[in-house]
Amino acid sequence: MDVILKADVDNLGYKDDLVTVKNGYGRNFLIPQGKAVFATPSAKKMLAEDLRQKAHKEEKIIKSATSTAEGLSRIELKISAKSGKTGKLFGAVTNADISEKLGEMGHSIEKKYIQILGGTIKTAGKYSAKIRLHREVITEFNFEVIGKIK
Repeated sequence: MDVILKADVDNLGYKDDLVTVKNGYGRNFLIPQGKAVFATPSAKKMLAEDLRQKAHKEEKIIKSATSTAEGLSRIELKISAKSGKTGKLFGAVTNADISEKLGEMGHSIEKKYIQILGGTIKTAGKYSAKIRLHREVITEFNFEVIGKIK
């Protein structure tokens, strides 16, 4: 079954993508949730026209995302967390913590667009994360977790 996505869906596609999914997934989840519509010939024509109109706006958005990515590459982010003597953290550092720290520095990025390479962080050290600013602009961001012994 072909559907047109009306919102970004993880591991499937981005808004306004034409994707093929299994019938049950499309009829029982995507369409009732409002995340997709049937890809009828008229819907495909409307999609093509919308994409033509959005092309110019998209260029500006990509330029803005690229400049934000350059700004993020210059930031040295250090996150402090309580830890034991061996450097193991009490708790974990997650993408929400990174989003919060970046927000304090003037870059508001939602936590769902931040992916820590290797999963959650449970020890002090240097790490990196991928930040998706736009579907075409994904930047790698390095940061350091510093353990505070309590």
